[in-house]
Amino acid sequence: MSGRKKPLFRYQWEPLDLENYTEAGVEKGARMEGVTNPDVLAGWKLMQTHTLEEAFEWLDVHQYDYQTRTYDIDTVKPSVVAALKPYRPEFIFNRRSLNEIPYIDNFLASSNEALVQEGYLFCHATTSRMKERIIHERFGPVLGPPICVLHYFWHRFCPKMPILKRVYYLFTRRTRRSFNRVEILGRFVRAGFCIADEEFLHGEFFVLGRKVREPIKDEPPQCKPIIKLRRVGKNGALIGVYKFRTMYSYSEYLQEYMYEHGGLQEGGKFREDCRINFWGRILRKTFLDELPMVINLLKGQVKLVGVRPLSRQYFSLYTPEMQALHIKVKPGLIPPFYYEKQTPASIEDVQQSERRYIESYLAHPFRTDWRYFWGSIFNIIFHHKKSN
Repeated sequence: MSGRKKPLFRYQWEPLDLENYTEAGVEKGARMEGVTNPDVLAGWKLMQTHTLEEAFEWLDVHQYDYQTRTYDIDTVKPSVVAALKPYRPEFIFNRRSLNEIPYIDNFLASSNEALVQEGYLFCHATTSRMKERIIHERFGPVLGPPICVLHYFWHRFCPKMPILKRVYYLFTRRTRRSFNRVEILGRFVRAGFCIADEEFLHGEFFVLGRKVREPIKDEPPQCKPIIKLRRVGKNGALIGVYKFRTMYSYSEYLQEYMYEHGGLQEGGKFREDCRINFWGRILRKTFLDELPMVINLLKGQVKLVGVRPLSRQYFSLYTPEMQALHIKVKPGLIPPFYYEKQTPASIEDVQQSERRYIESYLAHPFRTDWRYFWGSIFNIIFHHKKSN
């Protein structure tokens, strides 16, 4: 099903040296050990030793050497991938860049539904940061920065705004989109894949996904400045917690991935969390990202001091005993660890910190919250206690 090949990035008039390009948080070749499909292993090795165009030429010559359930396609249409389902593919290699696919979520979901369980999907893209680097190298230090700002506004900001995205889609027809690496990985996980491997090679970002579940059928992530996240509240009820968006789109689907490959840092947050965007790092250092939770406070869903409102994935990391204890109280704006001298350094420390607060609160509600509130304020002001 191979077809014509189009430039992956239209502004790239001449080849640029992005051979050694990478981004924070990428583990080089750390997850291919469990892959046994020979075509998957051969295809991944091919991408490491050949440029994209060289790899496509090699595939054209050797296209009949594949296994019967390996499919090399060149399409942007979800219907083309869905048509493969009766043939029960074990590996789908898509030549077309994700930047060119108009309905990427539908495309990935259709790929998932077509593949057999534990089947693989190979895709590639040019990330937004790679495009910014290309622009800087092409236009220099004077014109590069303003062109990058325009590129960000048009290809990143406009598609996320309710009215502006209509204008953007009208002119671009949903092609030539610009995606951050985190957003690409999050879309894969939402479509029911785990990330078997990811690498930056020869100026391209390569992703290998393995089907592990059905696509998630929830509403697409919100891209507005203020978002509502589903969190575990009192008695286990899910509440919508308001926050300023401090992470890239689709970041919420990568919590398990971040925990597996990065673990936790002090305060119970994920270590070296590459999902946080530029503005998010500023907001988190000033505590402004929590400000919209005042809406939840006025609704009575949270209180001023209390345990963190946890996502379902993070909540699943707690022991059954702590899960039962956690949902006995309302979540709070100010978590217990701000009160304590020692910041929790592991998931176990976080649970012990919350246990001490909850047991004290259940015995003396007002006295505990009063003590924890003023103790937290003191630590924030004089000990520079923060969560970032």
